[in-house]
Amino acid sequence: MEHEATIEGVGVGVGEDGAGAPVVLLRAHEQLVPIFVSGDQAQSMQLAIENEPFERPLTHDLLIEMISEFGAAIDRVRIDDLSDGTFYAKIDAEQYVEGARKSAVFDARPSDGIAISLREDCPIIVSDEVIEQAGRPPEAFEPDDESDLDIDEPAGFDPRDLEPDESDGPDEFDF
Repeated sequence: MEHEATIEGVGVGVGEDGAGAPVVLLRAHEQLVPIFVSGDQAQSMQLAIENEPFERPLTHDLLIEMISEFGAAIDRVRIDDLSDGTFYAKIDAEQYVEGARKSAVFDARPSDGIAISLREDCPIIVSDEVIEQAGRPPEAFEPDDESDLDIDEPAGFDPRDLEPDESDGPDEFDF
């Protein structure tokens, strides 16, 4: 069975060692599914959530523009598998050629699918298998201490936090 998901938020995962990797939380079937993503993906998602245009088109913006120019559309994003800690997704698309509908399915990283769905306002679908393996009750994300952030009132993710320090190398970011 499949369940439509909503994006609960994009932020930085916090573990026993402190702040960690960027994460997107999906809410599906009364569970939260955390998917860790790269800093670039988190930035792309957050910009889409905030309707903030980037100075130049990001990869997801370019892809959507190209798909549209070819007369196609994205129908939905499916996060349908989780194996060895890696999530797998598919993007369902359609194109009309001379009045006939042509369907296409593309293998994708969930982070790309989520970033695209935010721009296209198409549904994100999560399979039962993924929810069973990775889903957590919302209480699991509540703070242990009242000074911690509450998932229902996130402080937000600031893409500027991913800008490299001058002391960092070109591929290092502060999280």
